[in-house]
Amino acid sequence: DTAYVRESSFLVSFGAFSISFEANMVFQTFLLLSTVLGLLHICRALMEIAWWVWASFLRPMKNLKEYGPWAIVTGPTDGIGKAIAFRLARHHGLNLVLVGRDPSKLRSVSSEILKMNKSIEVRSIEVDLAGDINKGMEKIREGIGGLDIGILINNAGTGYPYSRFLHEADEELVARIIRVNVEFTTMLTHLVLPAMVKKKKGAIVNIGSASGSFLPASPLATIYSATKA
Repeated sequence: DTAYVRESSFLVSFGAFSISFEANMVFQTFLLLSTVLGLLHICRALMEIAWWVWASFLRPMKNLKEYGPWAIVTGPTDGIGKAIAFRLARHHGLNLVLVGRDPSKLRSVSSEILKMNKSIEVRSIEVDLAGDINKGMEKIREGIGGLDIGILINNAGTGYPYSRFLHEADEELVARIIRVNVEFTTMLTHLVLPAMVKKKKGAIVNIGSASGSFLPASPLATIYSATKA
């Protein structure tokens, strides 16, 4: 009886040890897989950061004149559009076609650009992007006739005068935002794209908004977020 009890105790102890060993192996396997996945995620994040640093600060400047000697910039009189126009003129020596609605601001920006680079040519086309699109496009078509457009910067945009829900926006505001941010951008791209396709080179840059990337469901700017995504 004593031997039987000892044997039973041994078997119970061995079984418990086996279960504990298996549980430990499962835990170690899980820990190993978690560690590997974590390291892969960290490596990916580091590679993305390294790529951003290289693309933003270390990559050699591209010769944009390879696309063509002229660039169109919409909304060039303030903010991002103005900064882009200045850079294209100062660092790349591109001739510019500035498309905006305020003639005095267009003249002022043109004058500033020519002061920093007197070797380029600047043309201004006064167009109300929220107005009649057909008339606006015809005016632009005439203004760029005969020019070798290599780059188009679709920067112009409009939004809410103040935040509001979709049902609170009047129809005129809704139509204006869609007309400027979507219709005009699409029509201008459609105008210059055939020549780029024909010569097999060119660049078109559409300036979006963080509200369309990080806050796509922003309830107080639904139309702007959707049209600037």
